[in-house]
Amino acid sequence: MILTDATRLAGSAFAGLALFTAAACAESTVATEHEEDAAMWRFELAPLPYAYDALEPVIDAETMELHHSRHHQTYVNGLNSALEAREDLQGTPLEEILARVSDLPTAFRNHGGGHWNHAFFWESMTAPADSGAPSGAFAEAINATFGSIDEMKSQFNSAGAGQFGSGWAWLIVNGDGELEITATPNQDNPLMDVAGTRGTPILGNDVWEHAYYVTYRNRRADYLEAWWQVVNWDVASARYDAAVAGN
Repeated sequence: MILTDATRLAGSAFAGLALFTAAACAESTVATEHEEDAAMWRFELAPLPYAYDALEPVIDAETMELHHSRHHQTYVNGLNSALEAREDLQGTPLEEILARVSDLPTAFRNHGGGHWNHAFFWESMTAPADSGAPSGAFAEAINATFGSIDEMKSQFNSAGAGQFGSGWAWLIVNGDGELEITATPNQDNPLMDVAGTRGTPILGNDVWEHAYYVTYRNRRADYLEAWWQVVNWDVASARYDAAVAGN
Protein backbone atom coordinates (compact mmCIF):
# COMPACT_ATOMS: atom_id res chain seq x y z
CA MET A 1 0.00 0.00 0.00
CA ILE A 2 1.38 3.35 -1.06
CA LEU A 3 0.92 6.13 1.49
CA THR A 4 0.13 9.46 -0.09
CA ASP A 5 1.10 12.70 1.55
CA ALA A 6 -2.54 13.20 2.44
CA THR A 7 -2.67 9.81 4.14
CA ARG A 8 0.48 10.54 6.06
CA LEU A 9 -0.89 13.88 7.19
CA ALA A 10 -4.16 12.30 8.23
CA GLY A 11 -2.31 9.64 10.20
CA SER A 12 -0.23 12.25 11.95
CA ALA A 13 -3.35 14.23 12.75
CA PHE A 14 -5.10 11.21 14.23
CA ALA A 15 -2.02 10.34 16.27
CA GLY A 16 -1.82 13.90 17.52
CA LEU A 17 -5.51 13.85 18.34
CA ALA A 18 -5.09 10.62 20.27
CA LEU A 19 -2.22 12.07 22.26
CA PHE A 20 -4.19 15.26 22.89
CA THR A 21 -7.25 13.26 23.98
CA ALA A 22 -5.19 11.11 26.31
CA ALA A 23 -3.56 14.17 27.84
CA ALA A 24 -6.91 15.89 28.18
CA CYS A 25 -8.40 12.84 29.86
CA ALA A 26 -5.46 12.62 32.25
CA GLU A 27 -5.78 16.32 33.05
CA SER A 28 -9.52 15.93 33.53
CA THR A 29 -8.96 12.98 35.87
CA VAL A 30 -6.49 15.00 37.95
CA ALA A 31 -8.93 17.92 38.08
CA THR A 32 -11.75 15.60 39.14
CA GLU A 33 -9.60 14.01 41.82
CA HIS A 34 -8.63 17.48 43.06
CA GLU A 35 -12.30 18.47 43.24
CA GLU A 36 -13.10 15.27 45.11
CA ASP A 37 -10.24 15.92 47.55
CA ALA A 38 -11.55 19.44 48.13
CA ALA A 39 -15.04 18.12 48.69
CA MET A 40 -13.69 15.77 51.36
CA TRP A 41 -12.67 18.57 53.69
CA ARG A 42 -15.23 21.26 52.90
CA PHE A 43 -17.96 21.81 55.46
CA GLU A 44 -21.56 21.93 54.27
CA LEU A 45 -24.81 23.33 55.61
CA ALA A 46 -27.00 20.38 56.57
CA PRO A 47 -30.79 20.61 56.29
CA LEU A 48 -32.71 21.29 59.47
CA PRO A 49 -34.03 18.14 61.18
CA TYR A 50 -37.55 19.63 60.95
CA ALA A 51 -39.53 22.11 58.84
CA TYR A 52 -38.91 25.85 59.21
CA ASP A 53 -42.34 26.28 60.83
CA ALA A 54 -42.00 23.29 63.18
CA LEU A 55 -41.04 25.39 66.21
CA GLU A 56 -43.96 27.82 65.99
CA PRO A 57 -45.27 29.65 67.91
CA VAL A 58 -42.06 29.74 69.94
CA ILE A 59 -39.82 30.57 66.95
CA ASP A 60 -41.47 31.71 63.74
CA ALA A 61 -40.78 30.19 60.31
CA GLU A 62 -39.35 33.43 58.87
CA THR A 63 -36.74 33.62 61.61
CA MET A 64 -35.81 29.97 61.20
CA GLU A 65 -35.42 30.21 57.43
CA LEU A 66 -33.29 33.38 57.56
CA HIS A 67 -31.27 32.13 60.50
CA HIS A 68 -30.51 28.79 58.87
CA SER A 69 -30.22 29.57 55.15
CA ARG A 70 -28.54 32.98 55.46
CA HIS A 71 -26.73 33.36 58.78
CA HIS A 72 -25.56 29.77 59.20
CA GLN A 73 -24.60 29.50 55.53
CA THR A 74 -22.41 32.59 55.92
CA TYR A 75 -20.45 30.88 58.70
CA VAL A 76 -20.00 27.74 56.60
CA ASN A 77 -18.73 29.80 53.68
CA GLY A 78 -16.37 31.76 55.92
CA LEU A 79 -14.97 28.62 57.50
CA ASN A 80 -14.31 27.00 54.12
CA SER A 81 -12.66 30.19 52.89
CA ALA A 82 -10.35 30.21 55.92
CA LEU A 83 -9.45 26.57 55.29
CA GLU A 84 -8.43 27.34 51.71
CA ALA A 85 -5.31 29.00 53.10
CA ARG A 86 -4.60 26.28 55.67
CA GLU A 87 -4.03 22.93 54.00
CA ASP A 88 -2.67 21.61 57.31
CA LEU A 89 -6.17 21.96 58.80
CA GLN A 90 -8.16 20.57 55.89
CA GLY A 91 -9.95 17.42 57.04
CA THR A 92 -9.40 18.19 60.73
CA PRO A 93 -12.52 17.70 62.89
CA LEU A 94 -14.02 21.06 63.75
CA GLU A 95 -13.87 20.34 67.48
CA GLU A 96 -10.09 19.98 67.22
CA ILE A 97 -9.84 23.29 65.38
CA LEU A 98 -11.93 25.05 68.02
CA ALA A 99 -9.79 23.62 70.80
CA ARG A 100 -6.81 25.62 69.46
CA VAL A 101 -8.41 28.78 68.06
CA SER A 102 -6.11 31.01 70.11
CA ASP A 103 -3.29 29.97 67.74
CA LEU A 104 -5.31 30.44 64.55
CA PRO A 105 -6.58 33.37 62.47
CA THR A 106 -9.73 35.01 63.85
CA ALA A 107 -11.84 33.58 61.02
CA PHE A 108 -11.64 30.12 62.59
CA ARG A 109 -12.94 31.45 65.88
CA ASN A 110 -15.77 33.43 64.31
CA HIS A 111 -16.84 31.20 61.42
CA GLY A 112 -15.80 27.88 62.91
CA GLY A 113 -17.61 28.74 66.11
CA GLY A 114 -20.61 30.00 64.17
CA HIS A 115 -20.91 26.78 62.20
CA TRP A 116 -20.48 24.48 65.20
CA ASN A 117 -22.80 26.50 67.44
CA HIS A 118 -25.63 26.60 64.94
CA ALA A 119 -25.42 22.93 64.00
CA PHE A 120 -25.59 22.16 67.73
CA PHE A 121 -28.44 24.64 68.23
CA TRP A 122 -30.70 23.15 65.53
CA GLU A 123 -30.30 19.67 66.97
CA SER A 124 -31.09 20.98 70.47
CA MET A 125 -34.65 21.79 69.43
CA THR A 126 -37.80 20.04 68.28
CA ALA A 127 -41.50 20.73 67.85
CA PRO A 128 -43.19 21.78 71.11
CA ALA A 129 -45.31 18.62 71.16
CA ASP A 130 -42.13 16.48 71.08
CA SER A 131 -40.06 18.38 73.63
CA GLY A 132 -40.47 15.91 76.49
CA ALA A 133 -38.46 16.20 79.71
CA PRO A 134 -34.97 15.37 81.03
CA SER A 135 -34.55 11.69 81.80
CA GLY A 136 -32.28 9.18 83.50
CA ALA A 137 -28.92 10.26 84.85
CA PHE A 138 -29.30 13.69 83.26
CA ALA A 139 -32.47 14.45 85.23
CA GLU A 140 -30.79 13.23 88.41
CA ALA A 141 -27.74 15.42 87.76
CA ILE A 142 -29.91 18.50 87.20
CA ASN A 143 -31.69 17.98 90.51
CA ALA A 144 -28.45 17.24 92.34
CA THR A 145 -26.67 20.31 90.95
CA PHE A 146 -29.42 22.92 90.83
CA GLY A 147 -32.09 21.58 93.16
CA SER A 148 -34.72 21.35 90.40
CA ILE A 149 -35.15 21.71 86.67
CA ASP A 150 -36.95 25.02 87.21
CA GLU A 151 -33.94 26.40 89.08
CA MET A 152 -31.62 25.20 86.31
CA LYS A 153 -33.79 26.99 83.74
CA SER A 154 -33.80 30.14 85.85
CA GLN A 155 -30.00 30.22 86.11
CA PHE A 156 -29.64 29.45 82.41
CA ASN A 157 -32.04 32.26 81.50
CA SER A 158 -30.12 34.66 83.74
CA ALA A 159 -26.88 33.74 81.98
CA GLY A 160 -28.50 34.39 78.60
CA ALA A 161 -30.11 37.66 79.66
CA GLY A 162 -26.88 38.82 81.29
CA GLN A 163 -24.72 38.19 78.21
CA PHE A 164 -23.97 41.71 77.01
CA GLY A 165 -24.57 42.04 73.28
CA SER A 166 -24.50 38.96 71.09
CA GLY A 167 -23.59 35.52 72.36
CA TRP A 168 -24.76 32.21 73.75
CA ALA A 169 -25.97 30.64 77.00
CA TRP A 170 -24.74 27.11 77.73
CA LEU A 171 -25.38 24.14 79.97
CA ILE A 172 -22.17 22.11 80.01
CA VAL A 173 -20.44 19.21 81.67
CA ASN A 174 -17.26 20.75 83.08
CA GLY A 175 -13.86 19.18 83.57
CA ASP A 176 -14.97 17.69 86.88
CA GLY A 177 -17.86 15.89 85.22
CA GLU A 178 -20.45 18.20 86.76
CA LEU A 179 -23.17 20.32 85.18
CA GLU A 180 -22.45 24.03 84.98
CA ILE A 181 -24.04 27.07 83.32
CA THR A 182 -21.97 29.61 81.45
CA ALA A 183 -22.21 32.17 78.65
CA THR A 184 -19.92 33.18 75.80
CA PRO A 185 -19.73 36.26 73.56
CA ASN A 186 -20.20 36.32 69.79
CA GLN A 187 -19.69 32.81 68.34
CA ASP A 188 -17.42 31.51 71.08
CA ASN A 189 -18.30 28.26 72.81
CA PRO A 190 -17.00 26.18 75.75
CA LEU A 191 -14.96 23.91 73.46
CA MET A 192 -12.58 26.76 72.65
CA ASP A 193 -9.30 27.30 74.44
CA VAL A 194 -10.27 30.98 74.75
CA ALA A 195 -13.43 30.24 76.74
CA GLY A 196 -13.54 31.41 80.34
CA THR A 197 -15.26 28.17 81.34
CA ARG A 198 -14.50 25.12 79.24
CA GLY A 199 -16.52 21.95 78.99
CA THR A 200 -18.76 19.76 76.84
CA PRO A 201 -21.96 21.53 75.77
CA ILE A 202 -25.25 19.81 76.55
CA LEU A 203 -27.58 22.67 75.61
CA GLY A 204 -26.91 26.04 74.03
CA ASN A 205 -29.25 28.92 73.24
CA ASP A 206 -28.45 31.59 70.68
CA VAL A 207 -29.04 35.06 72.13
CA TRP A 208 -28.04 37.03 69.04
CA GLU A 209 -30.98 39.28 68.16
CA HIS A 210 -31.44 37.64 64.75
CA ALA A 211 -32.45 34.47 66.62
CA TYR A 212 -35.58 36.02 68.11
CA TYR A 213 -36.18 39.60 66.94
CA VAL A 214 -39.07 38.99 64.51
CA THR A 215 -41.32 37.58 67.24
CA TYR A 216 -39.87 39.01 70.45
CA ARG A 217 -38.30 42.29 69.25
CA ASN A 218 -35.90 43.31 72.04
CA ARG A 219 -37.54 41.09 74.70
CA ARG A 220 -34.70 38.62 75.11
CA ALA A 221 -35.99 37.44 78.48
CA ASP A 222 -39.33 36.43 76.93
CA TYR A 223 -37.52 34.48 74.21
CA LEU A 224 -35.33 32.70 76.75
CA GLU A 225 -38.36 31.70 78.81
CA ALA A 226 -40.32 30.45 75.78
CA TRP A 227 -37.35 28.54 74.34
CA TRP A 228 -37.71 25.71 76.84
CA GLN A 229 -40.90 24.67 75.07
CA VAL A 230 -38.86 23.53 72.06
CA VAL A 231 -35.85 21.96 73.80
CA ASN A 232 -35.21 18.40 72.65
CA TRP A 233 -34.68 16.74 75.99
CA ASP A 234 -33.99 13.32 74.46
CA VAL A 235 -31.01 14.78 72.62
CA ALA A 236 -29.83 16.66 75.72
CA SER A 237 -30.06 13.52 77.87
CA ALA A 238 -28.07 11.52 75.32
CA ARG A 239 -25.42 14.25 75.15
CA TYR A 240 -25.09 14.23 78.92
CA ASP A 241 -24.65 10.44 79.01
CA ALA A 242 -21.95 10.64 76.32
CA ALA A 243 -20.16 13.55 78.04
CA VAL A 244 -20.03 11.80 81.41
CA ALA A 245 -18.86 8.57 79.83
CA GLY A 246 -16.05 10.47 78.13
CA ASN A 247 -14.77 12.14 81.32
